Amino acid sequence: MRHLYAPAFFFGFIGLALYLVDEGVSLLCLPALLPLAILLAFLAERLWPYRAGWNGSHDDGPRDLAHALVNETLNALAIAAIPVLVAWLPHFELWPVHWPLALQLLAALLIADLGITLVHYASHRSPLLWRLHAVHHSVARLYGFNGLMKHPLHQMLEALGGTLPLLLLGIPVEVAALLAFAIAVQLLLQHSNVDMRIGALRHVFAWAPLHRLHHLKYGTAGDVNFALFFSFWDRLLGTALYLPDYALAEDDLGIGDRPDYPVAYLDQLAEPFRHIDSAHPPAPLPMELRRLLVE
Repeated sequence: MRHLYAPAFFFGFIGLALYLVDEGVSLLCLPALLPLAILLAFLAERLWPYRAGWNGSHDDGPRDLAHALVNETLNALAIAAIPVLVAWLPHFELWPVHWPLALQLLAALLIADLGITLVHYASHRSPLLWRLHAVHHSVARLYGFNGLMKHPLHQMLEALGGTLPLLLLGIPVEVAALLAFAIAVQLLLQHSNVDMRIGALRHVFAWAPLHRLHHLKYGTAGDVNFALFFSFWDRLLGTALYLPDYALAEDDLGIGDRPDYPVAYLDQLAEPFRHIDSAHPPAPLPMELRRLLVE
């Protein structure tokens, strides 16, 4: 099951969503599928945990729920606004509407993933963007649900980077809705606490064994594996990292020089706009991780 979990979860839920939409079922079926995906992710994390301690509460459950509800509501509103946006924005009607729905979704995934990845990469280079993105990196544990934990302003910037090219091409609403659902499924897998084994699939998909390294709290050690869906973008950026011999400790995550980062939801929304009077020293890099990074 550790080998089958990620591909079965990814292709199972996205395949089911594609089938339902292709059969003419209302797009409202997609938000109805998401709680099922979250429930199965929670169950798998308890059956095959990567770190058992990450399954326990860190007083972050209500906060993560608030982030998820706000951000998914914003996603739903953005999808509903697509006809208005397409009418308002200049668009070139180049979208291949004659393609099968699955191929249209694949094209949307590739285009959106490149845009989102570049915004993510820039968020680790620009101090202004980092202040917004730091909300996501403040997590002290990884479990599927906190993949939806983002500052809403940063989520909107990532969404703009990923969807503006699609809107200019004239993407249909149903493809955009499937894309939003696929992103939610992927975030559940990227941040999963399941001890999944993905083997050669790591060369294609940016699932948890790669993305966990992005959340390392040791300075720039986590400036790797930026891609949302496809790991080959990181190879092109020169930021790909895979450390099969390093087992993350339960306290390897977070922001090393901000151990006091606020935990409460409203405090996290306000934190990017506060002046920080003092900074903590960076968290020291563990010797084993230092050795592997040098090698």
